[in-house]
Amino acid sequence: MLRSWPRPPDRQDLEYRKVDDRMNFAVHVLTFSAINSTLWFLKILLQADWDWPIKITGVWGAVILFHALYVFVIADYAEKSNG
Repeated sequence: MLRSWPRPPDRQDLEYRKVDDRMNFAVHVLTFSAINSTLWFLKILLQADWDWPIKITGVWGAVILFHALYVFVIADYAEKSNG
């Protein structure tokens, strides 16, 4: 991983867009992990009878799955030829 980007950032630059999409995915996963683990920790600590953490985990987990599918499978970062 580069410590800094060697040229001005531009979403039209396919290499930059690929790195940017993967970084956004990593932030999404880290945010999910932090919030979800805190939520379940509190549920266990408080011995709460909450049903909604299951729904939040499921829905947000599905969103992360679709995000991963887009970033790693669907997104096309190849140069398009004009011929």
